[in-house]
Amino acid sequence: MRPTTESGLAVRAHHLSRRFGDFTAVDSLDLDVEAGEIFGFLGANGAGKTTAIRMLCGLLAPSAGEAWVDGLPISTHGEAVKRRIGYMSQRFGLYDDLRVGENLEFYGGIYGLDSAAIKARRGELLERLDLSQALDRPTGSLPLGYKQRLALGVALLHRPPILFLDEPTGGVDPVARRAFWDLIYEVAAEGTTVFVTTHYMDEAEYCGRVSIMVAGRIQALGTPASLKAEHGARDMQDLFLKVVGT
Repeated sequence: MRPTTESGLAVRAHHLSRRFGDFTAVDSLDLDVEAGEIFGFLGANGAGKTTAIRMLCGLLAPSAGEAWVDGLPISTHGEAVKRRIGYMSQRFGLYDDLRVGENLEFYGGIYGLDSAAIKARRGELLERLDLSQALDRPTGSLPLGYKQRLALGVALLHRPPILFLDEPTGGVDPVARRAFWDLIYEVAAEGTTVFVTTHYMDEAEYCGRVSIMVAGRIQALGTPASLKAEHGARDMQDLFLKVVGT
């Protein structure tokens, strides 16, 4: 896997902003994410996290500023950025009426993989995600935790150097969340940069660094340990409340 940029940054944002009429969802965002890092992007509902991720993924044009993903400026290389990342949205986006294997084959074709590559990668991911037994099951019949694993598999099909996960464990039980994070660790250990949003403060402890966004701006940035020490917080939940306010 080639280095993402000469500076070792997988993601960089400089004064990145997005306005919707008179409302500013993301306000002059400055951010650097190192290659191979697990970076947690935290904030309350409406803080601007999803809007920022959609811009970084080339899905939404910024109103001002610039960002670089895998070394490419999103303003001029949005389509190329989409091919170099894996993206898992908040809402389950696969086809419920397709079988598990068919979803993987369909998205493999979208990513430009040939049939041999899709077959090999499908088998590898199904085993890794413990979904081999579900190959021929309709996707809509799967429990939510299994659906989330499948969505992660689809995001990883083309071996992207950067993975964006927008609240990937929302609604699943604690055991399934822990298993999902074990998979994230495995992916990161192989050199993939993981950029993840979450509402679960215990999950923030799993990240190398975290940011906390308030009203479109980053109000805190650092390792979980350093931020807790800086704000005199007992845990990540206490830290979040101190930064965001109750």
